[in-house]
Amino acid sequence: MQKKPYYITTAIAYASGKPHIGNTYEIVLADAIARFRREQGYDVRFQTGTDEHGEKIEQKALAAGVTPQEYVDQVAGVIKNIFDLMNTSYDRFMRTTDPYHEKQVQKMFRKMYDKGDIYKGYYEGWYCTPCESFWTDSQLVDGKCPDCGRPVTKAREEAYFFKMSKYADRLIEYINGHPEFIQPVSRKNEMMNNFLIPGLQDLCVSRSSFKWGIPVDFDDKHVVYVWLDALTNYITGLGFDAEGEHGDLYNKYWPADLHLIGKDIVRFHTIYWPIFLMSLDLPLPKQVFGHPWLLQGDGKMSKSKGNVIYADDLVSLFGVDAVRYFVLHEMPFENDGVITWDLVVERINADLANILGNLVNRTVAMSNKYFGGVLEDTGAAEDPDDDLKETVLAAAKKTEEKMDVLRVADALTAIFEIFRRSNKYIDETEPWKLAKDPERQDRLKTVLYNLAESITIGASLLKSFMPDTSDKILAQLNSEFRALEDMDRFGLLKSGTKVTEKPEILFARQDIKEVMEKVEKIQEAQKQPETPKIEHLPEIKIDDFMASEIRVVRVVNCEKVPKADKLLNFTLFDGERERTVVSGIAKYYKPEELIGKKLACVVNLAPHTFRGIVSEGMLLSSESPDGDVKVVLIDDSVPEGSRIH
Repeated sequence: MQKKPYYITTAIAYASGKPHIGNTYEIVLADAIARFRREQGYDVRFQTGTDEHGEKIEQKALAAGVTPQEYVDQVAGVIKNIFDLMNTSYDRFMRTTDPYHEKQVQKMFRKMYDKGDIYKGYYEGWYCTPCESFWTDSQLVDGKCPDCGRPVTKAREEAYFFKMSKYADRLIEYINGHPEFIQPVSRKNEMMNNFLIPGLQDLCVSRSSFKWGIPVDFDDKHVVYVWLDALTNYITGLGFDAEGEHGDLYNKYWPADLHLIGKDIVRFHTIYWPIFLMSLDLPLPKQVFGHPWLLQGDGKMSKSKGNVIYADDLVSLFGVDAVRYFVLHEMPFENDGVITWDLVVERINADLANILGNLVNRTVAMSNKYFGGVLEDTGAAEDPDDDLKETVLAAAKKTEEKMDVLRVADALTAIFEIFRRSNKYIDETEPWKLAKDPERQDRLKTVLYNLAESITIGASLLKSFMPDTSDKILAQLNSEFRALEDMDRFGLLKSGTKVTEKPEILFARQDIKEVMEKVEKIQEAQKQPETPKIEHLPEIKIDDFMASEIRVVRVVNCEKVPKADKLLNFTLFDGERERTVVSGIAKYYKPEELIGKKLACVVNLAPHTFRGIVSEGMLLSSESPDGDVKVVLIDDSVPEGSRIH
């Protein structure tokens, strides 16, 4: 029978830096769901990747002294390495700098424009660079970005806009008719009450104030705004073609069964993305799930504080599956979860070392000690057996029920009910006492068999969440992986199966003092400022430098260049005459701040025209790694016209 397709995606990670554990949680969550769907018999397509355009990345690349492409190549490599480290089973790592994606975005933009859904205008408002978002005065919170709380800057620029209101009623009707579309329900209520019902404003879908983006192919002053670019990865990654020549993957897997995203970007995925799809006459995804955040327990994560928790640091101390278990188990369905180093240690010791690891170790050790490792069901049943079997089979059923509604933490809890009940079964049956009575050997064999069978079922269910641990447990029992379709029966483990002779410790108990000593070293390393990479120019001879005539000038007048946000028009006295110089530093200085100041100017530079103004030189300035620009100020005692050597 042909498997039913199932397409799951994560939000693509913004390629501005290394993701912390809160960002990494999403790929682990998606992986657990994807693996479980495969166990349920679906033909799963699992896509993740990186979002690589935007002003923030352009600025970071400039500060690092590299091109934006070089910058995102490096960061995308870091992100992919972390995803691979966490043993995630994605089928496609999508990058928005992929040439095919860029070409299709251009085609989609033109198609929307030709349809009349996109028009050119001007945007004036407040802009948050980290969030790549525009805001009105009323949307700001204490004058700052309502999403991230960072400062915003006033911006006015030519832009293309999408007519969101054209599709708003249709989207409201769709959401009301598909209650499963936005999950959890609280996210749906937020989108309806805060955005859709009050009325949608037209959306800015291009930028003209920076260049690192996909060019609008019919207007090269503009690049496609990052959200239109990023959201469409879900279809371009499948081979969608705006002219209708779609690839086989698109025809097979679209519409997506699940977009798994953080709660902070639900608006983009449940309002903007569906409307873009409506404009393109494409089916909408079946479900968008906005998961909560994993928060640092002792405050906001910050490199300067040295308290950022990264997945690779956690793995270096505890191992991959221990980290997977923690983030999956500790995240509630709707509310934010918390991570601290001591909470991780507590959970590993209590759940993984004690409940799970100790159970497997004792079962294998007793099987070897009493019967040479051979497992056998003799049928010598007693009262505790029925309750054990009922608990195990009920937990298996509950695990699947919880995964069907994406309650992953609850599914893990159900699996561990098997291990907890098995430990209780040992206390109830007291195998060590049975071993002393020759007439109770058949009973002892059945007890150990029941334990091994319970663990086999639990370990098989654990495969989607802790893949390597599942394999290790089954290998120690020498038992076969149990398919979900066989989880309704107890006793499928073959009698005569022989366990391994030397049980492996699955999870060692952690000493919190020793762990924190290692954590201190990790945090100290974080506090060390990164040495900025300086891109040096080719070596020149002294005659080359002396060919530049740099003189001291005084600012007689300074004013903004009309219709040019970045340019200032200077009138300078160079000791001999007044000259006009245009400089792109309006973002960093108000004109009145520089009038009367003495600056350094290259006065023998060939004239160049900016916005109809002939510029007769170039002011010297410095640029810090974070992109801040300062002009070179000269002491007021130095006469105008003095040569700078």
